[in-house]
Amino acid sequence: MKSIRLKQFNVSYKLIVCFIWSCLLLVVGCKSKYSNSINERFPLGLSIEFIRQPEDVLIVDSKPKFAWEVPTDIVEQSAYQILVASSTKNCNDTSVDVWNSNKVLNSQSINIEFNGKPLEVGKTYFWKVKIWDKKDHSSSYSKIQSFTLGKKANGITTANKFQIEKIKPIRFIQKEDNSYFIDFGKAAFSSLQFHYKAITNDTLIVHIGEQLTNNTINKKPKGSIRYQKIKVPVYPDIQVYNLKIKPNKRNTKPVAIALQDSFPVLLPFRYVEIENAKGDLELQDFTQIAYFSYWEDDSSYFNSSDSILNKVWDLCKYSIKATTFAGLYVDGDRERIPYEADAYLNQLSHYTTDREYAIARQTIEYFMENPTWPTEWQLHVALMFYADYMYTGNTELIDKYYEELKNKTLYELRREDGLISSTKATPEFMKKLGFNSPKTKLKDIVDWPPAQKDTGWKLATEEGERDGFVFKPINTVVNCFYYKNLLIMMEFSEVLGKAEDFRFFKDLSTQVKISINTKLFDSQRGVYVDGEGTMHASLHSNMLALAFDIVPEKYMKSVVEFVKSRGMACSVYGAQYLLEAMFKANESQYALELLTAKHDRSWYNMIKIGSTMTLEAWDIKYKPNLDWNHAWGAAPANIIPRYLWGIQPKTPGYSIALIKPLLGDLTSSSIVVPTLKGKIKGAYIVQGNDSVEYTIEIPANIKAEFDIKDLFKAEIIHNGKIITNKLSHIILISGKHTITIVLK
Repeated sequence: MKSIRLKQFNVSYKLIVCFIWSCLLLVVGCKSKYSNSINERFPLGLSIEFIRQPEDVLIVDSKPKFAWEVPTDIVEQSAYQILVASSTKNCNDTSVDVWNSNKVLNSQSINIEFNGKPLEVGKTYFWKVKIWDKKDHSSSYSKIQSFTLGKKANGITTANKFQIEKIKPIRFIQKEDNSYFIDFGKAAFSSLQFHYKAITNDTLIVHIGEQLTNNTINKKPKGSIRYQKIKVPVYPDIQVYNLKIKPNKRNTKPVAIALQDSFPVLLPFRYVEIENAKGDLELQDFTQIAYFSYWEDDSSYFNSSDSILNKVWDLCKYSIKATTFAGLYVDGDRERIPYEADAYLNQLSHYTTDREYAIARQTIEYFMENPTWPTEWQLHVALMFYADYMYTGNTELIDKYYEELKNKTLYELRREDGLISSTKATPEFMKKLGFNSPKTKLKDIVDWPPAQKDTGWKLATEEGERDGFVFKPINTVVNCFYYKNLLIMMEFSEVLGKAEDFRFFKDLSTQVKISINTKLFDSQRGVYVDGEGTMHASLHSNMLALAFDIVPEKYMKSVVEFVKSRGMACSVYGAQYLLEAMFKANESQYALELLTAKHDRSWYNMIKIGSTMTLEAWDIKYKPNLDWNHAWGAAPANIIPRYLWGIQPKTPGYSIALIKPLLGDLTSSSIVVPTLKGKIKGAYIVQGNDSVEYTIEIPANIKAEFDIKDLFKAEIIHNGKIITNKLSHIILISGKHTITIVLK
């Protein structure tokens, strides 16, 4: 009996031991698996000074800023360690020889300033980074990225590189009489390369252009629509030809932005016709050599249940890409000159279509030395600074140009009630703005082009794009922009710790808002007049008051109704603020109808008449000298992500994102929005008559606030859990979220 019990004990003991060992192995295995998965993850999307491929440029800041993307499943970074070395061999913990940040307890993954041994001009360096999660598990190091320090320039912005795309035709048609028609699908700022085997010395006739008429290139286009006829001598011993495009006199003046020395003469064209070709030519013989600044097409995406809206997005996104060819935001091909308002709209749309910030920052610095004359254009400079600050979280430009930027708010032109007038600008003040000539004067612009009487142009509407705006010394449009500038400077002064300036701009902004709402508002009609001394009310005065949050709540309805009554009585530039105003007023369906309209003052019209880039105006009848490659017409590229989907940075650098979809009657949509910290992705679908579902993906190191404050009468389910509290928003952390809204 005793031996049997002993055997039973031994068996039990062995089972217990095995069980304990199994548990230990399981725990160790789980821990090992978790640790390995952490170690296998590493920071991605490295950049220096906002440049994603710094090995191809010269970094001009001797204390460059590093950034990276945190892997999504780490959720939130708790610490980082950066190594910078003189070689890849030394880029490790034991032999790093330039900078070892050591472990820094900080969640920041952008704008990390170099703090090691002084960097030497002309020398190449190598860096990598690893991070820790909230449980203090470290990742592996990232892949090594290299950069070379260049000479310090006048500005502080490192320019990104250019890229060349070789594009083959989408259509190639042989016509009669040894002639050919070629379609490259889209216009691009480009040159043409082709192969041709000449039997004898001869001459080809090459036509290139942007516009078709009767299925052939329009050889006498109106306005600034581009076309050239070029004679090309050909020889039996030469088989590859690069078309020698003739430079344009106007866009190559000293005031225009010069192209890189390595670039050929570029012309925006889509179509090619060849005449006098002896022998057969084929599609593969022709290549459009297109020039762009650095661009990653998969950084952004949009699609919806509305096919017109999708085409408008594609048109506008491509317009932003195609017009980067000059390295600064220029107004189009006619002048190739940066203008502040053009550049601001371009900047907003660039930020929402690619993770690119260098061109905007370069253009900002350009404007500090090269201002243009319209009053409101000066007031767009602070808007550019603010957009850069919100999307990058970087304060270097603000710090460097703070005093000059104060001047560009035009606050010195104010009278006792705080309102400003451009008529008060003296030559001394113009010099403060950066103008070199004492004869230059500010001139209020409101919109462009002006009335027919002001230009002599024969226009479709006599009032031009200003909706009959009546100019007065105290101008409502100017003062609306001025008010927004004061709010921006109030925030900038707080960021830089300038307490006295903060109080000044805060008090002044309060005064200006009161003055606008008392002296420039007709309370009987419930609308804003164009200025002091006129009773005329235009679309522009009212839409800008809405866009800049000036309208008191009790007058919202009357102002909104007035704005809607005017339709699209503004230019493609003004449309930016009209759409912002309508979305802010919760008139998303009306805004969507403007975005998808088919009449001749619409983006669809640009597509219908054959352009693949946005026009300078709605159509040539609204501006006889328009061009077909003007990025200030591409407002939907930023309006769709920022307002239709409502995805914007709530705090600088996207530490917190705001998501407030206002999708109107769309039944489905999907979107990808780039940020320095990764891509925010969204999908939307209507489920029957009573519910909609959103799927939102948030990158690591970002929190998002999904706005639900207008949905108190709906049942809201977040990741399967009913939201019972009356919240204004749902907090979304890194990862995928499903939000279902059931209408009661």
